Order: sequence, then C-alpha cells, then structure tokens
Amino acid sequence: MTDLISTDYDGLHGEIVALLESSRRAASRSVNVVMTATYWEIGRRIVVFQQGGQQRAVYGEALIKRLGADLSRRFGRGFGSRNVAQMRAFYLAWPVSQIVQTPSAQSSAPQIVQTPSALSAGAKLAESLSQDVIDFSRLAQAFPLPWSAYVRLLSVKNEQARRFYETEALRGGWSVSQIDRQIGSQFYERTALSHNKAAMLQKGEASEPGDVLTPEQAIKDPFVLEFLNLKDEYSESDLEDALIQHLADFLLELGDDFSFVGRQRRLRIDDNWFRVDLLFFHRQLKCLVVIDLKVGKFSHADAGQMHLYLNYAREHWMKPGENPPVGLILCAEKGAAEAHYALEGLPNKVLAAEYQMVLPDEKLLAEELDKTRRELDARRLGRAGEAEGAE
Repeated sequence: MTDLISTDYDGLHGEIVALLESSRRAASRSVNVVMTATYWEIGRRIVVFQQGGQQRAVYGEALIKRLGADLSRRFGRGFGSRNVAQMRAFYLAWPVSQIVQTPSAQSSAPQIVQTPSALSAGAKLAESLSQDVIDFSRLAQAFPLPWSAYVRLLSVKNEQARRFYETEALRGGWSVSQIDRQIGSQFYERTALSHNKAAMLQKGEASEPGDVLTPEQAIKDPFVLEFLNLKDEYSESDLEDALIQHLADFLLELGDDFSFVGRQRRLRIDDNWFRVDLLFFHRQLKCLVVIDLKVGKFSHADAGQMHLYLNYAREHWMKPGENPPVGLILCAEKGAAEAHYALEGLPNKVLAAEYQMVLPDEKLLAEELDKTRRELDARRLGRAGEAEGAE
C-alpha cells in the first residue's frame, strides 16, 4: 500500500511541477507579447506625431526627453527617455510594411512565400493601424520573440544581419542568451564566409547550459518587471541574502549617519542589467554609498564593476548639492573576509581623506562580515543536524 501511494504521489507531483513550470513560462510569454506590441505602438505614435509637421521633427529629441520625464513619473523608471527612444527605434526597424508579413515570410529563403491567410491578416492589421484602432491580438503575432530579444537585435546596425539573427532565433528557438552569444561571436559574418553554410546553421542551433531560461528567470526579466512597475528583490543564495540583511542592520546600528535607500537596486548599462546589493545615503558626507557583496574572493573584476556602478550612480542617482558617491566592496570568502572602499572617482585627495576618516573602518566591516558568515554557517549546520536526527 505504501509503495503504491508513493508511486502514485510521485506521478502526481511530477505532473503538477510540469504544469506550474509551463504555466509560468506561458504567463511570462503573455506579458512579453503585450509589452512588445505596446512598445512598438508607442514608437509608431511618436514617429507619426513627429512626421505631422516640420516643426515637430526639429524638436524630436526634446519630445523624447519630455515624454520620458512625464511617463516615468506616472509609470516608473522603465519609461525614461532612453527607453522611449528605444521604442521609437524599434518601430523604425520593424515598420508596418514589414510586420504585416508573418515571421516565416520575413525569411530571406527564396522558397518561402506568403500564404493568402497571412496576406489577409496583414491587410487587416494595416487597416486597423491606419484607423488608430489597435488589435493587440493581431499585432502581437508579429512579434513572437520577447522584448529583451528585440532590444539585443536593435544593437545590430546591419539590417541584413539583424534580419538573419531574427530569422535564426525563430527557426532555432534561440533564447536571449543564445542571440547575445551569436551576435557577439559574429555568427552572421562567419556564416556568410563559410563554404558550408548548412553546417554552420546547424551548429548555431546547439545550445549551451547557460542558455536555458528557467520560469523564475523569465518572470524576473527586468524588462517585464519595469513594464509592470514591480519591485524586484533577487539574491543568488540564502547565504548572500542573509549577509545582505545583517549588513544593512549593522550599518544602521552604527549611528544615525547611514540612511537606507534601497536593496537590490536595478541599473542598466548599455543593454546589460546589474543589481546593487545595498544603497545607503551618508548624512554627514552627503553622498550615496553603493555596496556590492561577493560571497567569494576579491578580484580586480569586482573593482571594475564597482567603477561602472559609481559612474551610473553619479549620472542618474546623485542629487544636486550632493558629494560624489562612494563604493564599498565586501567579499565574504570563508575565513578570509575583506572590505574595500572605492574612492578613485573622487575629485580630489582632500575629499578622499575626509571620506576615509568618517566612514567605518574597512577592518571593522570585514570582521563583522566574517563573524556573521561563521554564525550563519553554524546555524545552517545545526538545522541540517536536526533534520538528520528527525529522520
């Protein structure tokens, strides 16, 4: 009886897991479809507005900036001027004349022709757009890839190359990671020069372990979160999550100089997304403190990444009258914790010396980090021992 129940349960459990995972993927796809169609339509309306008169065209950049400011105030930071400009570029790269075709009809392969149904659907879509009546169900069919894929494709300036990557992504079911890797490896150029193009295309279909997108990653796509104006708290592991929380509490307990601003703050540099573990404001120094936590050893790459964060914070997060931001890199390598301030971007040595004098000592932070890690490891081992005893 027990074996039968166990067998039946395993089957039921497997079915429910598969159902939930496929449903999460479907939910993410649904949001992406609506989001991509919406961004294309925003881009179309901007272009139509700008083409409505010579005076409007002259002030194109000012229009994008004003829209970005107004929309981001209403709908969140995902609608800033840079993103609005990208929506306009998206429409220009995929104009009406192109999207009224089916994805297969966009292929450069000569044997592929449009079907009557595809032509009919395209004509209906074109007609609805001319009347400013948006049929999202039809419009969404023109964009089967996720928005993040189109963002990556937009970075390809050669139109033929961009069409090639789009076609191959649809044909091979490429993830965004695969598209990024193939563009970075100049797959289009290599295929064009190859004497055996069929073999190259077949080779391009092969995926790597990191290409597979989990349902959790799909749901937490930064573009999706910004479109829905949802906050995102993401951590690589339970240990890192606990360390970040304890560190935030520790800094606040040091006195009233540190004010908490945010945790897992997203930032976008070019087409790459990053997260700052903690963001504080130091009241005495009148500056932001950008904190990045690493569970492993300190490396020069960590310093380079912090430099990117500080440049971004200086340009986008710093308020008038504030001093330049300072970075703090914390590395929680087991038994060898380190803390390093990043002060290289400060305008002069006097300010750097003031920062060093006021900020908590690096050694104190490293010791606290090491102590916290040891306590968390001991607690985890204790729970594991209790679980084994209960069995």
